[in-house]
Amino acid sequence: MKRKREEEKSKANDSNSNGNGNGNGNSNNNMEIVWQTPANPPVKEDYIFRDGRRNVKPYYFEFISHVKNRWAGKTIVDLFAEEFKGRPYDYYVSAVKCGRIQVDGEMVPVSYTVKSSQKISHFLHRHEPPVMAWDVSVLQKEPDVLTVCKPPSVPVHPCGQYRKNTVVGILQAEHDLAPLFPVHRLDRLVSGLLILARNASKADLFRQQIEAGKVIKRYIARVNGVFPEGEQVVDVNINYNASAGRSTAESGDSLGDTPLKGKAACTKFTRISTNGTHSIVLCEPITGRTHQIRVHLQYTGYPIANDMLYLCEHVTHREGMSADRAAAYSHHSPPPVSSDKSESSSEDFSIDPMCTNCPNLAPKGYEGHEEGLWLHCVRYSGPGWTYECPYPDWATLSL
Repeated sequence: MKRKREEEKSKANDSNSNGNGNGNGNSNNNMEIVWQTPANPPVKEDYIFRDGRRNVKPYYFEFISHVKNRWAGKTIVDLFAEEFKGRPYDYYVSAVKCGRIQVDGEMVPVSYTVKSSQKISHFLHRHEPPVMAWDVSVLQKEPDVLTVCKPPSVPVHPCGQYRKNTVVGILQAEHDLAPLFPVHRLDRLVSGLLILARNASKADLFRQQIEAGKVIKRYIARVNGVFPEGEQVVDVNINYNASAGRSTAESGDSLGDTPLKGKAACTKFTRISTNGTHSIVLCEPITGRTHQIRVHLQYTGYPIANDMLYLCEHVTHREGMSADRAAAYSHHSPPPVSSDKSESSSEDFSIDPMCTNCPNLAPKGYEGHEEGLWLHCVRYSGPGWTYECPYPDWATLSL
């Protein structure tokens, strides 16, 4: 499918910015830029494969936000410096001066004071975090439903810094499959079966069945230790802390003096096999809370064997990594690159003199390798339908 672009050619005159914001001393006067919008679909040529990772070529993108009440009264530069700390103050000064930050579609001075509900546009050179280079393999393609095996480290849909490096983006770029409506979510580091409806009405039908409790979900996990035989049921509330990026199990009496903050959560576990060091466990979540399986396995004393976020109560995150990446960090080798993928060089993308991430492909903080969690979705079944995904290699235990 040919790329459909909404092109807005802009002249970024860095000489008017009194500096380029990243301290490299370069200037690129009258640089012609093609801005992308969410309407631009990903294409195969957007990806660079290097060192076992799938990277996205940096591209120009317009981020849009509206002034919140608590932002009103701040200068445009102070607003960005205080609310978006990923770039230095001087960058925001330069970005406002040269028009890469605008208010209601107009350039403003650095002393401009923003007002509530105004539209703020930030035109920037976007660098997406890398993901593992494994393919998103199609399992079944039906008129209304698509099922795939999601690789670990890849988000399901655009979120945060990810847009093209997502399951939905990759399927559109490499298989010309769009639009797609994810029926359920898998955490970024989790692999396995992902069901995507091919129209909104089918997606709504699936969601109604899930909300009505008519869908049975099955995962497998590789955990530390010899998991007990027989079905183990964990019925313990889960409290998710968004700022810490992790959940905790809350045991106790909800009718006591101190009410539980978490949400009710229940998971059934059954041991499939063990080699005395690790066990493969079937996990059937009855509810769907954030990190539910991971937290309930930790609660039983048998955490997922490579889940650094829940292997102990207090985790010291590695410098430069998000909590998500700290959870995935390991010393294992990166995954192999698919045989039909060729390695690319840095010459495949343009360097922006104002960009605080260039000349690197990945944004700052994403230099390390990661592996996926040993948690894999194997089966979803509902009224009259069942979809399955093959087991991963780590599910076979060596004696």
